[in-house]
Amino acid sequence: MTVHDTIISGVKIIDPDIHRDARGYFCETYNEARYRAAGVVAAFVQDNESCSSRGVLRGLHWQAGEHAQAKLVRVIRGAVWDVAVDIRKGSPTFGKSVSCELTAENGRQFFIPRGFAHGFVVLEDDTLFSYKCDNVYCPEAERGLKFDDPALGIVYPNPGRPFLLSPKDLKHPLLAEIEPWSAS
Repeated sequence: MTVHDTIISGVKIIDPDIHRDARGYFCETYNEARYRAAGVVAAFVQDNESCSSRGVLRGLHWQAGEHAQAKLVRVIRGAVWDVAVDIRKGSPTFGKSVSCELTAENGRQFFIPRGFAHGFVVLEDDTLFSYKCDNVYCPEAERGLKFDDPALGIVYPNPGRPFLLSPKDLKHPLLAEIEPWSAS
């Protein structure tokens, strides 16, 4: 595998080794020792999956306090444009983001440490998105950030139809209105 550091410390883009032949392909999607050696340090305890249509925008989400989650995300079928926004209190990159395209074809993974808001826009119909979390979901700790806050400067790709967001995602606050994430 090839691990790419990004402009924000801790956020990593991972290209696993994919072995293709006439039968299809094989790839190792996670190996704790190899990932830990590459700087992906998390003890994953929950796997999640979503299936979405082109134009769906999910996010930007995180969990507060002790319920924070690091995530290792990938696409099994289809394509998304994925984004992580630094919301760590006192971080020199607070409010900055990293994004990448994850597709079934490229097999790419995105590691998002605790202290980041996460979201994605779906680029193909019937996209299957999978992610590992290092903490279980806690509804009371769920938080959100307005996906199109001008302060974030995120330019989303055009999926060819209007974005479709949940009612909850449409109501998230701006960056200036959130409580920055803290490990304590």
